[in-house]
Amino acid sequence: MALGVSGGIAAYKSVEVLRGLQRAGCAVRVAMTRHACEFIQPLTFRALTGSYVLVDDYAPDNPDPIAHITFSQTVDLLVIAPATANILAKMANGIADDFLTSTYLACTAPVLVAPAMNTTMWRHPATQRNVGTLRAAGVFVIEPDEGEMACRTIGPGRLSAPEKIVETALDILSRAQTDNGAKPPRQAEDLSEEKILITAGATREFIDPVRFISNRSSGRMGFALAEAANRRGAQVTVVAGHTSVTPPAGIEIVSGASAAEMLAAVREHIAAATTFIAAAAVADYRTRMPAGTKIKKTSEALVLELERTPDILSEVARSRHPGQLLIGFAAETDNLFTNARAKLVKKDLDIIVANDVSRTDSGFDSDNNAVTILLRDDESQINVPLTSKQEIANRVLDEIIKLRHKALAKPA
Repeated sequence: MALGVSGGIAAYKSVEVLRGLQRAGCAVRVAMTRHACEFIQPLTFRALTGSYVLVDDYAPDNPDPIAHITFSQTVDLLVIAPATANILAKMANGIADDFLTSTYLACTAPVLVAPAMNTTMWRHPATQRNVGTLRAAGVFVIEPDEGEMACRTIGPGRLSAPEKIVETALDILSRAQTDNGAKPPRQAEDLSEEKILITAGATREFIDPVRFISNRSSGRMGFALAEAANRRGAQVTVVAGHTSVTPPAGIEIVSGASAAEMLAAVREHIAAATTFIAAAAVADYRTRMPAGTKIKKTSEALVLELERTPDILSEVARSRHPGQLLIGFAAETDNLFTNARAKLVKKDLDIIVANDVSRTDSGFDSDNNAVTILLRDDESQINVPLTSKQEIANRVLDEIIKLRHKALAKPA
């Protein structure tokens, strides 16, 4: 497979696309435009792939002087992410003035582009015409996401989530190889022995029929864990509270709207689980006596009597069976490591993932996060800098694999 990187600010996300493709078992070669090198260095991709990164056919250190031919005709799929307005225009009009556009013209494999640019540029009739031309030529296009761009404008134009690009690429590759009579690419299945139960999203504790106590959890992290684990061969069940994102396909989803309902669903499925990951943001308190009808605004103040909700993770820990791994999350605004370590010990967890929810660049409403992974039997900290929640999910799953290997290595 080939990954093309063109010169936009979203170029740094192409590293996550590369890692996702590699984790799925793909061998990936990388080609870059000269302007892409202004945002991220070829050395980064060379270190991750172990292969020469192609920027210029005529570079003195290029081992293949006609690489745009040999490179393009020996890959199963060409993915260009990000694809700038400039690169789309060149591709649509047959201009081949650099290595990447020459590779596109010589490519006999399917091509997938993930555009990323300013909203006005994306909406411009010229860009839309070029995208239409590429689609008509059989190029697969992943529409950009809506959101805030580097230029501070808000609208469509953000590079689609790396995990979505990876998923689409694997789907195209699988269908292309199946159509050709070949076996679809094998996914990494290092979790094939695991049955993973995950809680995700926010619970809602009703005050009356229209009001409730809840929090900002979107379910992104829990669903990222579920999707990554499923892709790595695990059998996955998610007990989901309220979520604001679409659940991943192919995952069993069980509803658990309140803390009590989530606990009941966990009790029903926990016995079969080899690993339990508590990624949901469960409300700590609920109204002791919820009103049966809507509370009217009849006074300046309203006093609610609250009681503790059941502690799902603690109950699971008390009844865990031998070999069952427990992973928790600690969302904190202060004393992050102290509070996370205390929770790890108190609830007898194997792993806890600590994140500072006071940060403005990550957390509840973001596709990204920065976390620290703490282990029960290791005082060291695994710091994961700001990256996608899909990448964080895989880092957590990597630690589960390490724990399984340690358990197997222990003398009987």
